Amino acid sequence: MNVPFLDLKAINAGLRAELVEACTRVIDSGWYIGGNELASFEAQFADYCGAQYCIGVANGLDALTLTLRAWKEMGKIKEGDEVIVPANTYIASILAVTENRLVPVLVEPDLETYNLCPSKVEAAITSRTRVLLPVHLYGQLADMPALREIAQKHNLLILEDSAQSHGASIDGRKAGNWGDASGFSFYPGKNLGALGDAGAITTSDAELAQTLKALRNYGSHEKYKNLFPGVNSRLDEIQAAMLSVKLKHLDAQTEHRRVIADVYLKGIKNPAITLPAAPSMSAASLESHVWHLFVVRSERRELLQSHLAEQGVQTLIHYPIPPHRQQAYAEWNQRSLPITEAIHEQVISLPMGPTMTVEEANHVVAACNAFSAG
Repeated sequence: MNVPFLDLKAINAGLRAELVEACTRVIDSGWYIGGNELASFEAQFADYCGAQYCIGVANGLDALTLTLRAWKEMGKIKEGDEVIVPANTYIASILAVTENRLVPVLVEPDLETYNLCPSKVEAAITSRTRVLLPVHLYGQLADMPALREIAQKHNLLILEDSAQSHGASIDGRKAGNWGDASGFSFYPGKNLGALGDAGAITTSDAELAQTLKALRNYGSHEKYKNLFPGVNSRLDEIQAAMLSVKLKHLDAQTEHRRVIADVYLKGIKNPAITLPAAPSMSAASLESHVWHLFVVRSERRELLQSHLAEQGVQTLIHYPIPPHRQQAYAEWNQRSLPITEAIHEQVISLPMGPTMTVEEANHVVAACNAFSAG
């Protein structure tokens, strides 16, 4: 049996009729940028997250970058201010910080959840800290109640990186409604994925929303009048229409991901493979994880990946090189972040998706249990 890592073709095939109808509607409308489809999706997604506003942008990186830029325009932060960010995140979280001439403060994650550890965050706060940027990595919310307490205590802004956590919640409060703002990616492989690049920001701050709407559109609130030196970062009508279709199916697809994760968590018994920390059985905790990725660790990762490939199981590595070891940030290359480095050296992502069958998941379990690290 061959088990693909993620079958995007199968996911979209199941929604083909709805997607084609939505695409046809946009084509026939004659309006392709900034129209009814965008307004409709923004309203739906804001409501889904529990936020007052949603601002569609071109991609997830722009969602983070433009939010920080908007806070600068609003006078809430300035160049040289510090932003606390997990050291083990995808580099986009950090690119958004440095693009705004802010200073990333890399904090080691909790080894069990891979998310920001509140005690380490508090220890990293200085007189220059202005923003916390928690990344809900792999689909699990960071400890947002604790991080909100810290932010309130130190008068800090919170920008959630929710690129991997569409629909994750704690006590009924979803990703996108815990911080002052949240950046989302709708890259095709995300739980809520477009058929191309797309992103959005959610917030309940009216001033921030209006500033972002201008910044994404050349800095303009009104045609040919420019308040800021903005950019062109707009979620187009086709992608907005695709996302409106997919949003209707997101919760059902998330429940299926949880079924597959449960098969893995109960079935994989190999001591050479470290499973992700499973949320406790309370409803609130279970909802905190939407299993964008199912990430395990092994000290013999390359051997495990080769073994699984021989068994027909496709895997990926998220991510092989930590940001502080990238050439893009050569000035950080000599830093020692042992927890982050161990994570990046050992993690491997097993197949996960809304079209996976339990039979395929059981095949992955059997292949994992047959692995010998010796």
